[in-house]
Amino acid sequence: MTTTPPTGAVRSRADGRILHITIDNVAKRNAFVPQMMDQLAQALTRYDEDDALWAAVLTAEGEHFTAGLDMPKFFGPTATWKGVPEGNVDPFGMRRRCRKPLITVVQGITYTIGIEMMLAGDIVVAADTARFCQMESRRGIAPLGGAHFRFLSRTGWGNAMYHLMLCDEFDAARALQIGLVQEVVPFGRHVERGLEIARLIAANAPLGIRVMKEAARTYVEGGEAAAIAMLPAIRARVIDTEDAKEGIRSFVERRAAVFQGR
Repeated sequence: MTTTPPTGAVRSRADGRILHITIDNVAKRNAFVPQMMDQLAQALTRYDEDDALWAAVLTAEGEHFTAGLDMPKFFGPTATWKGVPEGNVDPFGMRRRCRKPLITVVQGITYTIGIEMMLAGDIVVAADTARFCQMESRRGIAPLGGAHFRFLSRTGWGNAMYHLMLCDEFDAARALQIGLVQEVVPFGRHVERGLEIARLIAANAPLGIRVMKEAARTYVEGGEAAAIAMLPAIRARVIDTEDAKEGIRSFVERRAAVFQGR
């Protein structure tokens, strides 16, 4: 008798007024497969719609937050993901966005969509082991989950362009310096610190917190709307190029990509 190998999961559990959401695909450094993306959207939707839940914390098992997407399952001829189901909260905040406080706790490898999920939330706690990289352009494509504008609004033009153009890896101290994260704590303390912050938030008036967040979003979303509207054109300009195909091949073959600019 054969068994299907595990493909990862996103779990959630309520602890009083706090929803704790956990990414779990440790064997693959918490890389996302389509079912995990759907599960995360479902967990965030549950949180957004349950009046008994006042704060949420997104964490990951093991040493790493996420290595990003399992690329062939999201791009190219073998792609299986159809996008966030209509009506669900979008983990990247491109469509329906979570109205309530969302704290993201990261550690180790926090690449690509890991950064974009952070940016779609509100507060980020990083373990001192955290390593960040927005590397899509090293794979022949471009950031498609909001980094092209939220990285900019969080860190400023120069910092954003520096890391988005270099596609470099940087550490938690650098992330704190540029405002990408709000606290850096020792590894092993990071999850509890995120939960502590959630409990402090949940001690405040929930309607006041939600109205405040709505007002803040109203201020920034005029600019965000134009940036989100550009995403189909950005995707169209990169996704079917020879460079994108080479990026996926190089990912699968575990080698450096050789791009031609076409």
